[in-house]
Amino acid sequence: MAMITTPSVDLSSYRDQHFKGTRAEQDKLLRVTSTLYVGNLSFYTTEEQIYELFSKCGDIRRIVMGLDKYKKTPCGFCFVEYYTRIDAENCLRYINGTRLDDRIVRTDWDAGFIEGRQYGRGKTGGQVRDEYRTDFDSGRGGYGKIIQQKIGGIETPAFLR
Repeated sequence: MAMITTPSVDLSSYRDQHFKGTRAEQDKLLRVTSTLYVGNLSFYTTEEQIYELFSKCGDIRRIVMGLDKYKKTPCGFCFVEYYTRIDAENCLRYINGTRLDDRIVRTDWDAGFIEGRQYGRGKTGGQVRDEYRTDFDSGRGGYGKIIQQKIGGIETPAFLR
């Protein structure tokens, strides 16, 4: 029986700057991992919604939601771990760039989830990119944190939350 194979999905140029190890060790893990980083999620996207979309590419071992390290609320990213590399590759091919909760989902290889990485790395507890964002984005909590502080702590109106 002939087996049809497709070329594997290449590694992007992005590397986790907080990885504990060498660049070569990180690259080696990225070439065999079945874990994906998923970004640009709405703060209101649920684990169930992620499961529904991402399970179309294969069986999911677990989903780890990204949380604000102080509030423990979702902050726009997660990790999806598949049982096989092939399922994760299919996800990168077919889910990356699609819409979930009216947002374009970004996926990339991850060297493997380690406890503690589920928390945002920004000074205010969320993601760093959301601190510097200058536009209003209701799906990601309104204005960026720095802009909110400059304009007197204006928060997202309740009807937009």
